[in-house]
Amino acid sequence: MKISKLHIDQFRHIENLDFDFTYQSGERKGEPLDKICFIGQSATGKTGLLELIYEYSVNTLNLEILNGNSLWNLKNSIRNKGEVTFLIGDDIFNLKNSEVFFKNRTYKNDLSNGGSVTSLIPKQDRKDIFYFKANLVSDKNIDFLSTNPIELIEKHSNELQNIKKDYQYRDKDNFLFNENYGLLFNGDVDTKIWLHLLVDYLNYRKNFTQKMSELIHTGFIHDVNKLSTEFNKWQKDNPNRLESFAKEFNYILELLNLEVDLVNTEYSIPIKNKRIDEIIPFQDTSTGTKQLLLTSLPLYSLETKESIILIDEPERSLYPNIQMEIMDYYKKLAPNAQFIVATHSPFVAASFQPDERFILSFNNEGKVVVSRGNSPIGDDPNDMLENDFGINYINKYGQEKYQEYLDLKQKIYFEKDPKKKEEISEQLEKLGDEYNF
Repeated sequence: MKISKLHIDQFRHIENLDFDFTYQSGERKGEPLDKICFIGQSATGKTGLLELIYEYSVNTLNLEILNGNSLWNLKNSIRNKGEVTFLIGDDIFNLKNSEVFFKNRTYKNDLSNGGSVTSLIPKQDRKDIFYFKANLVSDKNIDFLSTNPIELIEKHSNELQNIKKDYQYRDKDNFLFNENYGLLFNGDVDTKIWLHLLVDYLNYRKNFTQKMSELIHTGFIHDVNKLSTEFNKWQKDNPNRLESFAKEFNYILELLNLEVDLVNTEYSIPIKNKRIDEIIPFQDTSTGTKQLLLTSLPLYSLETKESIILIDEPERSLYPNIQMEIMDYYKKLAPNAQFIVATHSPFVAASFQPDERFILSFNNEGKVVVSRGNSPIGDDPNDMLENDFGINYINKYGQEKYQEYLDLKQKIYFEKDPKKKEEISEQLEKLGDEYNF
């Protein structure tokens, strides 16, 4: 599923706004974009757009039809807001006000009669919609990932037994998700979702502890070679699934001089400082590291093919070198998903093609308008700030020094006294070197 067009009649302070989320040229002209980036000054509605797209997407996947004709379960909150177009499988889905066009048929929101209810979107075409909100790094989520695996196993033993089956066969009434096919990752993520994401790692920890205890009690502790042989036999049939996640996650952690430790059993996903070879308690890692784990774990563990993934401020608490890599990293984790992000970072925005960037701004009447990006992908962040963000990247102090530099250049041009000219030249050179003018 990919969004290709959006028209907003009225949503909060946004009125009569059109978005064409398709490639504008090249071999893929007219196809939905793989990545979408919203940039713009505060209060233009970037986060609101993510929320609206999430609501549209989830409601679309959960739509049902009554007696094969009338729409059922169309939320009032998205009626009469405008028009949205998705590509679902190979079919165009268009929702305009209270009318849907899908698979060459039109369905209207008419619930005057009762009857049988069936899903509008075929099950094989319904994919999860992910929304990672800016408040993801919360005390609740941190506390859960900081809890000792054995404690989690003991506390949630009954849930762990059924959680995989519950996810695989979930429906609208399943306890695991608030909305069918909508996965909202905010500051209050349901514990059962984290359990589902960690269940393989927790079960391995449990079985590992039991096996080592068994080997020790049978006397192998006195023969290191036999202990290693028996453990390797067991390991062959019980692989540590954390290894495959660590391989992907370490790609970005290395930029922080960190890595996942595969031996430590104190945490579900232990993180080690490579410089000093010590485990860092998850609650003591940086905010950026926490965000990376809380986002990476779902993207790696859950099926993301043909999904829409929305991320608000992916740059939050990350150093610029990681901001430059973050979108490539996320695309590596979910290569067949459509990413939609809202950002204030020129480093993140530079990871998008001009066609993929949508710039929100206020016109002279105070209304929000949209335009496409100007800077090429990978452009210098300073050029990105000027061309797409509309910001003079030199602050007032730098501007004062630049004016001083220009004044000196003019002064040296008119100065006749050789000694004074040399003094001005030295000032000019010093200022130019200091500020790279």
